[in-house]
Amino acid sequence: MKERIITGIFLILVVFGVGYIDNYYLMWLFLGAIYIISIYESLKLYKLSPNMNFFSIASIIWLSILFTDNSLNPILILGSIFLGLVAYRPNIKERLFLPFLYPTVPFLLIFEIYRDFGISILGWLIVVVALTDTMAYFVGRTIGKRKFSPTSPKKTIEGVLGGVIFGTVGGMFLGEAISSFPTDSILILSFLVSIFSIFGDLFESYLKRKANIKDSGNILPGHGGILDRVDGYMLSVVVLFAILNWNI
Repeated sequence: MKERIITGIFLILVVFGVGYIDNYYLMWLFLGAIYIISIYESLKLYKLSPNMNFFSIASIIWLSILFTDNSLNPILILGSIFLGLVAYRPNIKERLFLPFLYPTVPFLLIFEIYRDFGISILGWLIVVVALTDTMAYFVGRTIGKRKFSPTSPKKTIEGVLGGVIFGTVGGMFLGEAISSFPTDSILILSFLVSIFSIFGDLFESYLKRKANIKDSGNILPGHGGILDRVDGYMLSVVVLFAILNWNI
């Protein structure tokens, strides 16, 4: 627990420092480093060999987003090329593309949200997901009795409800302070981000269970791997990006 707390404090300081500086290229570099490590960890989840081709392609994708207004463009092009290769060479395994869906797409959207909406919205996302995850853990440990899902036996319904309630309420108050969105819109957005952060965590547990591993990595003492720490953002950022760009 001591190791976990020390690592947690270090992570908070690093994230806060990068956010406080709020420099476009520093954020790109910071997220890029986390992304490349996540690609490495995802290969274990998909039972793929750590071939340098994965890291070369991931690096090209991340570099290319500096030269396009839409961070998803590189992955759309890569996906089209891959589908063409699969059709041309049927012996190519489709799962080779999985690391470029998860975690690639969520990381691209995290950077896109920062680029389009600024550090305040990205910080809001971090707080809502972190609050949901933290309170789900403590509420579950305190009063949790009923299992939430066989995918993650330690999660309880009480813990999930507690996490979502705290994440939603905290997100609403913070959202009102940093944005001009109507209160009801912030409430709904906070609720959806909180809910999908739970299922992002659950999806990561599903992948680890299928791969028969406990943690995605060991780079963070007491916490496991990078994907073990950012799993709550992987689905919630997709929902946040979609809603923020939903022109009604």
